[in-house]
Amino acid sequence: MNVYEQVLRVLDDALNLQGRTATFGPTTQLLGSLPELDSMAVLALITDLESHFGIAFSDDDLNAEVFATVGSLSDLVQHHLAGQAT
Repeated sequence: MNVYEQVLRVLDDALNLQGRTATFGPTTQLLGSLPELDSMAVLALITDLESHFGIAFSDDDLNAEVFATVGSLSDLVQHHLAGQAT
């Protein structure tokens, strides 16, 4: 399972979407388009992503653009994982 697919899985679990992420693509809108993604859910999602991937986001990493689409969220995770590999 690649990083993108894992992000979808964490997103599905964190927001209790019951498999709806199976229809999501990289351009699927999240923040403002997905009612389940409210301010409390954003915090849960961040925590779940950090736990799942063993990474830690800084406050500077997190903004509305990161949560705009599935692709932008996945890019953030991939960026952090690449930073750990160096």
